[in-house]
Amino acid sequence: MSLNNINKILIIDFGSQFTQLIARKIRELGVYSEIVSHKKINLSKLYNEKVSGIILSGGPLNVYESSKYKFDKKILKISVPFLGICFGHQILAKELGGKVKQSKYREFGLAEVKKVNNSLLTKDIFDKKNLLKVWMSHADQVSVLPKNFKVIASSSNSKFAIVENNKRNFYGVQFHPEVTHTQNGKKLLSNFLFSICKLKKNWSSKHQKVKLIKDIKKQVNKNKVICALSGGVDSSVVAQLLNKAIGKKLVCIFVNTGLLRKNEEKQVINTFKKKLKIKLIYVNAEKEFIKKLKNINNPEKKRKIIGNLFIKIFERYSKKLKNIKYLAQGTLYPDLIESKSVTGSQTSKIKSHHNVGGLPKVMKLKLIEPLKFLFKDEVRRLGLELNLSKEIISRHPFPGPGLAIRIPGIITEEKIKILKEADYYFINELKKNNLYNKIWQAYAALLPVKTVGVMGDNRTYEYICLLRAITSEDGMTADFYNFNNNFMQKISNKIINNIRGINRVVYDITSKPPSTIELE
Repeated sequence: MSLNNINKILIIDFGSQFTQLIARKIRELGVYSEIVSHKKINLSKLYNEKVSGIILSGGPLNVYESSKYKFDKKILKISVPFLGICFGHQILAKELGGKVKQSKYREFGLAEVKKVNNSLLTKDIFDKKNLLKVWMSHADQVSVLPKNFKVIASSSNSKFAIVENNKRNFYGVQFHPEVTHTQNGKKLLSNFLFSICKLKKNWSSKHQKVKLIKDIKKQVNKNKVICALSGGVDSSVVAQLLNKAIGKKLVCIFVNTGLLRKNEEKQVINTFKKKLKIKLIYVNAEKEFIKKLKNINNPEKKRKIIGNLFIKIFERYSKKLKNIKYLAQGTLYPDLIESKSVTGSQTSKIKSHHNVGGLPKVMKLKLIEPLKFLFKDEVRRLGLELNLSKEIISRHPFPGPGLAIRIPGIITEEKIKILKEADYYFINELKKNNLYNKIWQAYAALLPVKTVGVMGDNRTYEYICLLRAITSEDGMTADFYNFNNNFMQKISNKIINNIRGINRVVYDITSKPPSTIELE
């Protein structure tokens, strides 16, 4: 299937951390979408592509600081519908003759907009009181509408929360319909696709699989590929994709860092070497990683050390195997969003993921990252399409640096041993109580704090174990799972009674944002 012949939605990215959410939601609705940086738009190419609609994303910039971004006004002359979201809404208004100014009051988080006029864009999205809960994230707002625009909805702080010029098919929303917190946000996008752009469904996981396999074949050609396999969902899907695309030219390498979950290496070897019959090399590098991380307490340094060491090991084995040109890894879009911009736009850096910001500047191996524009839920659907078992697909995410980022501060072999056991008890208890599949990610962490306790009438002075369990759709936003008291009491008792070194258990009830899912 050629993507050149598919009608698509083009998303112009201005550096929003939610841009890929837009693409994801559109693909979920059954329409193919692509993201392009505002810095890399080829106007002449646009006219030759089958673009049925254009979405302008949000971003961290101010529209009146035009020196910091690029936008060719001629784009707006393309005769397709436009939808501006947040910053995109503001730039659309500004470039068409309206005005944007700094808001007196900023809007971050949930807000309520009220219907003013009817619109194809907002059909069936308001409640009986003509209200809609939305997710706002802005400090600027449109103050004067361009000519021939009308107000569709307003909030207490944003008079022009939803606007349109339906004759020229220009639409703007000050909020983010792509995030799950916006009520009926997906319906709004659906209205834009099917009622305004007049598109028909043309995209599914099957299409995605075909495209990715085709892309891998084209990129690899006759070369061999090393796949960094951890046994998690992401690297497993990458391994199976490569297996389908290039077969015997694939060699998977599983590196035991000593920072894995209990019995992890046995599970991986059994699944891939014995069940899936994929060529797998097992590397025991426990001592090497622990030595490199000795006395390191800065989380960014940890990630960079781990990322660099992984690459050194893969390059070492590429020399032994000969004719290896590529390294494949299971990088996802959230990893890239938090580490750096995918498209070259001004996305803020949150932390360096070991496989993104933690990589060395100079690498001999070229990267293959087929999942870098996908979210976890998309990867899981793709895995099912590739006939991976539900056991693999349903596994909770596990970070590449492993337990290193679940032990804040200095890492020791003693701490690793304690944490492995605590995590094992927690995950097993979730499975026993049929809670594992209700939770997006769960883990135990060992805090760098000791507290006084009493056990058997004796004083103890031991570590605090932190438990974290969250629900999420994509890893971009998350809420803590609300366990009942009996379960919390049971798991707390099990950990304390069975593991020497822990005398206190706490539960993290912070959402994302403001926190992240992992501690470091």
